[in-house]
Amino acid sequence: MERKHTISVLVENEFGVLARVAGLFSSKGYNIDSLSVSETIDPTLSRMTVVTHGSDQIVEQIIKQLNKLVNVITVEDLTRERHITREMCLIKLKPGAKTEILKIAERLGARALENNGQAVVVEVTGDEEDLHKALEALKPHGILEVVRTGMIAIQRGEHVLVGG
Repeated sequence: MERKHTISVLVENEFGVLARVAGLFSSKGYNIDSLSVSETIDPTLSRMTVVTHGSDQIVEQIIKQLNKLVNVITVEDLTRERHITREMCLIKLKPGAKTEILKIAERLGARALENNGQAVVVEVTGDEEDLHKALEALKPHGILEVVRTGMIAIQRGEHVLVGG
């Protein structure tokens, strides 16, 4: 059965590591639904959050292949663990119904970043369901553009990836 998997990959923060990880997915014919990469509190390490979909067996194969890559320190499928996910989305809307857009944004816990005669831009942060609800609520007001960061995830509790 295919389902979404959120994989956390701790890597050495070096030139070419992202290309090797993306290349592994590409060479095996796996799709990356979302990818977010950032330096950790240790500047020599980066954490990648990769969202992909496939059967448990396919994802196990992906994880085994990732673990074989030089510069990869730890790989975990957070889908199997209790974890928290977040994504940020910037939504640019037509300025016509500013008051209604701002009310919706407030109800959704979103922030208005720009509110002028040319456009209204709101920032929504949440899990995938939160972003979906926001986009559906704002769609009737003329969405001009949407930019999403990609999912980030962290395991609940005291467990951390090495050097995380």
